[in-house]
Amino acid sequence: MTFKEKLDAAWAHSASLLMVGLDPDPARFPAELQGRPDAIFEFCRAIVDATAPYVCGFKPQIAYFAAERAEDQLEALCRHIRSHYPALPLVLDAKRGDIGSTAEQYAREAFERYNADAVTVNPYMGHDSVAPYLEWKDRGVIVLCRTSNPGGSDLQFIEDARGTPLYLRVASMVAETWNRDAQCGLVVGATFPTEIARVRERVGDMPLLIPGIGAQGGSVPDTVKAGRDSRGTGMMINSSRAILYAGQGDDWRTAAAEAARATRDAINAVP
Repeated sequence: MTFKEKLDAAWAHSASLLMVGLDPDPARFPAELQGRPDAIFEFCRAIVDATAPYVCGFKPQIAYFAAERAEDQLEALCRHIRSHYPALPLVLDAKRGDIGSTAEQYAREAFERYNADAVTVNPYMGHDSVAPYLEWKDRGVIVLCRTSNPGGSDLQFIEDARGTPLYLRVASMVAETWNRDAQCGLVVGATFPTEIARVRERVGDMPLLIPGIGAQGGSVPDTVKAGRDSRGTGMMINSSRAILYAGQGDDWRTAAAEAARATRDAINAVP
């Protein structure tokens, strides 16, 4: 099963467009996990188990693990997701971008070491820096397009000679040239619903990974209306901190599950 086929099946079977981002910050962990050498894995595993009924996939952010020298715990977490929730896509959020020979190694890291279904990449260095990921025909390559951070406008709004902003140039390039095997998706932030709509118009039914709801303040109704595709799906709407840290007491697992359920229901309620 390819990434796109797996994602389509997850949308259908889960009745959810919510993706939970796994950004573990040990300083915010509940008291019962403080000081444990396996705290990062145990926290993320519990979040995965609590929220799995309400999501279409999981997105671990590699920097949160690497900064704590916890890549082995990320490996264990990826194995847990693959073994216990094989129908849910696993997207490694790495935002890699480098020359082809280095990209080959980053692709091996994502797809062999962590066995991710998809990985996020930066298109700034052009097609040859993305091509090694596309060699993995059953895996997804999700390209940064219109990011959710305010500073994204510094470069993404620069216009070419025809007046097309860079983020739309990226969207067209990925849709028309890079996506020959239906592997690609785009990252478009919920904080910019107008740009989500413009990207959707450019790329048809290509999947969009949409961060920015929850802690970053993106609007669920605006996001859904701007980003859904011709089938009413087409989005992995990511929420991280608002779900991970919904509760700080002994009920933190239940609080995360309730936050995920409420977010899923809010997405599904948009007419």
